[in-house]
Amino acid sequence: MKTLALLSMLAALAAHSSTAAFADGDADMIKSAESAAPAAVSSGATIYAADESGKMKTLREGSNGWWCMPDTPSTPGPDPMCGDANAMEWAMAWIGKTEPPKGKVGFIYMLAGGTDASNTDPYATGPTEGNNWITTGPHVMIMNATDVMAGYPSDAKPDTSKPYVMWPGTPYAHLMVPVN
Repeated sequence: MKTLALLSMLAALAAHSSTAAFADGDADMIKSAESAAPAAVSSGATIYAADESGKMKTLREGSNGWWCMPDTPSTPGPDPMCGDANAMEWAMAWIGKTEPPKGKVGFIYMLAGGTDASNTDPYATGPTEGNNWITTGPHVMIMNATDVMAGYPSDAKPDTSKPYVMWPGTPYAHLMVPVN
């Protein structure tokens, strides 16, 4: 659910982005996107969102190298996010099922929370027996930091109130750090 929505949004973003504004709701979507990160980051970030057809649009050009996306209404909980350029490269590799870029640590804020995802299958779209579906709250993610993840729990069913490795054993393993 969340994973599928994120994949769709990022894939659409990679395929096409324009500066055409949405007719209605820009302010609400920008506010939602900005809720994902501290104001010092989100206030200068480029804001992307999908229109009704799934096409990505730029709602606001940024000036600080960060990007944010609003909550996806089709998912069961809040999931706005803001990331840096390295996180976008990591996400594009994940979407394309290619190796993430070497030597580029990425960072994503999800301070409004996250919804549900498999902790072991990067491409799961819903809970099934054995895919270790979990629920996460507000958190940050650190991508492409394999060396610093040593020693963090990489259990299939982690305690999500503590830092843990998501998608362990895959090229897309990343550190999840709860903030509550």
